[in-house]
Formats: sequence, C-alpha cells, structure tokens
Amino acid sequence: MSNILTIKGILAAAGLFAATLAVTPASALDEVSYGTNWLAQAEHGGFYQAVADGTYEKHGLKVTIVQGGPNAANRALLIAGKVDFYMGGPLGDMDAVKQGIPLISVASIFQKDPQVLLAHPDAGVEKFEDLAKMDTIFMGKEGYVTYFEWMKKNFQGFRDDQYKPYTFNPAPFIADKKSAQQGYLTSEPYEIEKQAGWAPKVFLIADAGYGSYSTMITTTQQMIDKKPDMVQRFVDASIEGWYNYLYGDNKAANDLIKKDNPEMTDGQIAYSIAKMKEYGIVESGAAMEKGIGCITDERYKKFFDSMVAIGVEPADLDYKKAYSTKFVCKGVGMALKK
Repeated sequence: MSNILTIKGILAAAGLFAATLAVTPASALDEVSYGTNWLAQAEHGGFYQAVADGTYEKHGLKVTIVQGGPNAANRALLIAGKVDFYMGGPLGDMDAVKQGIPLISVASIFQKDPQVLLAHPDAGVEKFEDLAKMDTIFMGKEGYVTYFEWMKKNFQGFRDDQYKPYTFNPAPFIADKKSAQQGYLTSEPYEIEKQAGWAPKVFLIADAGYGSYSTMITTTQQMIDKKPDMVQRFVDASIEGWYNYLYGDNKAANDLIKKDNPEMTDGQIAYSIAKMKEYGIVESGAAMEKGIGCITDERYKKFFDSMVAIGVEPADLDYKKAYSTKFVCKGVGMALKK
C-alpha cells in the first residue's frame, strides 16, 4: 500500500512539475507593444502574422499591436515610453535627431517607399518624367516639401504651380485627364479602378530614384541600451513574420487585420500583397541577399545626402544617430521563403 502511495505521490509531483513547465514560458514572456502608422492593413501583415502564428511567443515575447490611424499618436507614445516600438521612417528619425530626441530605427521592413504618382491611362504619360507635362499634381503637404522638391531637383519640368492639395478623395483626379495624383502603391490604384472602371498608370517614386526606407522598426536609445536582447528578438521575430506572411499561410494574420480594421476587405489585402511582391517593396536591394529588414550605411547616407541637396536636412546633422545596422542584415528568416 505504501509503495502505491509513493508511486501516486511521484506521479502527482511529476504532473505538478509538468504543469509548472507549461505555465512558466507564458508567464516569462516579455511584454512588448508596437505602434503602427495607420489602420490595420496588409502593409502591416508580417507583424500580425508573428502574433497569429506564435512566432513572437517562440522568441519569448508577448506582443500587442497598437493600431495607428487619423487620431492616433503612436510616435508620441514611443517618445513618452508608452509603446516600445513604432513604425517610423528616416525623415521622422532625422527630425528627432535635430530635436535631441533619442529615437533610433533598428530595421526597415520596406526597402522601397510605396509612395506613387498616378496618371490617366490615356494621358500620354509613359515614364516618370512625363508627369512633368501634367497641369496639376494632387499631393499632400508632406510630399510637396519632400519628394516633390526631390523631383524638381532631379527632373526637368516639374513646377510649384502644378501642386494642388490632395484631400484623399480621388474624384478631382478621376475627372481631370491632365492631372496626376499621389497615392500608396497598395491602396489608391485599387480604389480608383473600383470607382472609375479603369486602372491608372502607376509610377513608384522609389523606382525613379527616391531612396527612402519605409515601415521601419523604431525604438528609443534607452531600450537599446537596457534591453538589446529584447530588441533583437523583436526584430528577428518580426522578420520571420514577414517571410511567413508573404510566402506561407497568412489567413490567421488577415483575420486579425480585419478584426482591428473591419473596413478592410479580402480583395484589398490580396491586391496589396501582390503589389508588394511585384514591386519589391519588402524584398529588393540588400534585403535580397541579407534578409528582410536590412539597413545599410551606404543606402542611408545616399538618402540623407539627397535630402541635404534639397534643403530638407542640414548638412551638419549627425544622421547616423537616427538608425542602427547591428540588429539586421543577418539572413534571419530567409530559409522560410518558399
């Protein structure tokens, strides 16, 4: 009888130990938040994928995606320490350097900025420089003082009097054959074709030479100094999430995207993924050999120099404070590509 009790005791202890092991990893996960720059969409898909398929958990992280949008202030939340990472960009990071705010981008998921200019299919616009023939270019103020200045510097014929404010309503562009309009590669062309019944000509500004990184993983110097291992794990897991999203089963991630943003449709998601692949938004340049997320000193300096040339950034800015290359370009996740 005593042997039976002993065996039962051992089994009970073993069961308790197993249960403890099952609970411990979950309780030991580092809680991390990532603030996006807009409402949930396929352009954020790799991050949602890493949540949905357990990749973040595999790297010891419990990640909350804090959705951006018209009324969100996720960059301010990063500065205030309310989120751990933010979907930033080079110009915002360089502005932070000018203001003495220690924000640093540690990965660039998009190798190309998805910003495009659109033209009517029968307006005689066959190449990027032909856009200079348009009477009007609808664009936002931010684009007017950055990439439009770059366009005027690098191509002949673009003029300030072409500029009209873009109000995120394509109707004026659709009605005016002699106009062009800014847009996002993965959204406006899709919406215009739905509304107008014709597909606009699409010109990716990045393919014309505008070398900005985009959809970056930005954090604070304090985070890098105090928790470099956690930063590395978040970067690695996010990169793996992007490979899985682009080349694996992404249904669960898309379900999460639609849960956060109920207006998102399957058609829009499919279109966005196809265009990201077609134009090399995520995979091009150094990312083809060294993996998604890669940042190089040469590429960053070239963009900085182009911004100095148009007066957007001062030549004496210590722009190297805006980014770090030590967390990327290691080939992480490349084996996941099918």
